Amino acid sequence: MAQGHIAPQGLKWVISDTIAMTWRGLLRYVRMPQLLIFSTIQPILFLLLFAYVFGGAIQTPGLNYINFLVPGILVQVVIFGSVQTGVGLAEDLGKGMIDRFRSLPMARSAVLTGRTLADLVRNIFVMILMIAVAGIMGFRAEGGFFRLVLALGMIALFGFAFSWISAAIGLSVRNSETAQVAGFIWVFPLVFASSIFVPIDTMPGWLEAFAKISPITVTVNSVRALMVGTPIGDNWWQSLIWIFGILIDFSMLSVLQYRRAR
Repeated sequence: MAQGHIAPQGLKWVISDTIAMTWRGLLRYVRMPQLLIFSTIQPILFLLLFAYVFGGAIQTPGLNYINFLVPGILVQVVIFGSVQTGVGLAEDLGKGMIDRFRSLPMARSAVLTGRTLADLVRNIFVMILMIAVAGIMGFRAEGGFFRLVLALGMIALFGFAFSWISAAIGLSVRNSETAQVAGFIWVFPLVFASSIFVPIDTMPGWLEAFAKISPITVTVNSVRALMVGTPIGDNWWQSLIWIFGILIDFSMLSVLQYRRAR
């Protein structure tokens, strides 16, 4: 068997290959810092727009609107950021990089895992920056530091799960432009039909019923409760079911798409 088709064995090789591919993904942001800059500017604009333009018209009884908004914006950050996973993979596919990777003696899972982990690191960086900006605007994590860390961990895990959805999309289309459009077209309705910006009980009944079971709503509600110090209720386990369900289903689908991609 040709050397290029020998699959490396053992967990050690998988971890080593995954680290190498993660580093490759992070170097992309170093070499093209505008990607990171625009990933940061967009959520800051959303935060400023809703806090200062719409905030006065949105009622959140018992809770300052900035404290209501920030947890939702952080979830939006990782959802929109996950689209870049599919864009990057579609770009590699279009340039023939995927075929090169598959010809190398490396773990096949490393290409996908490395890309999603690199975007996870990017999301964590943007979240920390957003917390700093929100603090200047008056946001306070009234639940305390430990609950804030738990909230950020849940957000990061949620974004990681959505990156696998984006990976499946990116590997099924022909180019990065299509991947970006296909990635955002289904995300936008889910984001706005949720509790990110407004309480869902202000929505029409049929939309409220949909928003109530949305993975975005239950995750935002969990994160918001952790950050502001209110009871988390059932939202946390519902969110984890969604997260691990998405991870399992779309990681398997992404691997299948990777094997078939040309």
